[in-house]
Amino acid sequence: MNTYISILRGINVSGHNIIKMDALQELYKSLGFKNVQTYIQSGNVIFQDTSSDIQNLEKKISEKITVTLGLKIPLLVKEISEFKEISRHNPYLTGRIEDINHLAVTFLSSKPLQQDIDKISTLNFPPDEFIINDKAIYLFCPNGFGNSKLTISFFENKLKVHATTRNWKTTIKLLEMAEKILSESK
Repeated sequence: MNTYISILRGINVSGHNIIKMDALQELYKSLGFKNVQTYIQSGNVIFQDTSSDIQNLEKKISEKITVTLGLKIPLLVKEISEFKEISRHNPYLTGRIEDINHLAVTFLSSKPLQQDIDKISTLNFPPDEFIINDKAIYLFCPNGFGNSKLTISFFENKLKVHATTRNWKTTIKLLEMAEKILSESK
């Protein structure tokens, strides 16, 4: 049984794309997923399934949300191992020690092309900073994320991949929940 974390983008924001977490949990269970848990109201779902085809899981969940709730919601599914790697390699916590309240991760659907990374790697938006590492972008926004130009749209347009962002506390909490589910299912 594989343990996954799915992160939906743009739900329950400013009264748009409203999805109750208990309804989302039932939707995932109806797909045959096991040990389904949600975390906060922003569309974070931990679940287990025997499938190892992430693209198929994303398609299956997306179609079910569209059919059941009538919403077209972008989402990413990540393996627990990817969350572990991301948590271990945050450059703002390994080479520097920044306030975690100013850190976030933008998760990418795939690794961007090097030529697209090169185009934005020299761009600066002080005091905000970003570091791209494989399928994650680490963000440091000391004045808050709402004031930053480092938005999901910016990264999607420049890197030509789908993305969604979670603050660092949520990222770590999702990893902890997934690890607990994994240990309890053994």
